[in-house]
Amino acid sequence: MKNSIELTQGTLSSKKKAVKTRNTSGKSRLQPVILGAALPVILIAVWEILSRTGVVPSYQLPAPSVILETILGLAADGSLWGHIGITVYRVFIGFLIGTAFAVILGGVVGFYSKAEQIFDPMIQAFRSIPSLAWVPLFILWMGIGEPSKVTMIAVGVFFPVYLNVVSGIGGVDRKLIEVGKMYGLNTFQLIKRVILPASLPSFLTGLRSGLGLGWMFVVAAELMGASTGLGYLLVLGQNTLSPETILASIVLFAIIGKLSDWILKTVELRSLHWQDNAGKA
Repeated sequence: MKNSIELTQGTLSSKKKAVKTRNTSGKSRLQPVILGAALPVILIAVWEILSRTGVVPSYQLPAPSVILETILGLAADGSLWGHIGITVYRVFIGFLIGTAFAVILGGVVGFYSKAEQIFDPMIQAFRSIPSLAWVPLFILWMGIGEPSKVTMIAVGVFFPVYLNVVSGIGGVDRKLIEVGKMYGLNTFQLIKRVILPASLPSFLTGLRSGLGLGWMFVVAAELMGASTGLGYLLVLGQNTLSPETILASIVLFAIIGKLSDWILKTVELRSLHWQDNAGKA
């Protein structure tokens, strides 16, 4: 009987500990969301007050509620989803193309010093060219259709991914490679089991940087005669003297860009779960 009571008490204690652990885990997951949302909520509230009280002229900076009404109006007439869809499509395709070329060329340059001497100086020179400088050239070469816009975005994505791939491969500790050779790993096994895992953090950082630049370059891309897209809304708002349309487009860029970055960050955290660094401490 005594053993039965002790067993029951132990079971209840275990259940209480499990519930407590789940509650603590839930709070730890919500804390970053709450902290991250605090500053935007405060800024939006101050912005609303300044606009409503006339401290800031509404024709220059409409209130957040007016911008929300504009977004809801675009959603109601169905045009919002077309603008968002085509912009996301352009960024996604440009991101894939730019990343593919960056990984191939960055891998070659990172592994072979002679390839770095041949390709890297020219790539660094191209990297210094402003994004808008490509617009007239791509229009001349490919017209104002989708190929020129996607190519524009791919150019923006290419450079940060390329730099991080080269940096990641070049930063692999030589001692790790020597240890791999001591264990009899061939070149392919060294790349798969040593170099790729060691350079993965830098590569994933490059992906996030490249995606961020992709969202910046899509604005320049959609200035090339686009009739749809969030960049087109910017031009439309400028031409019709509608600051609420301009700000609605900017807000949508911020929200969608943040969501896409969050997806990549989640992939990064799961891919690098094996890391034991100061951030986890």
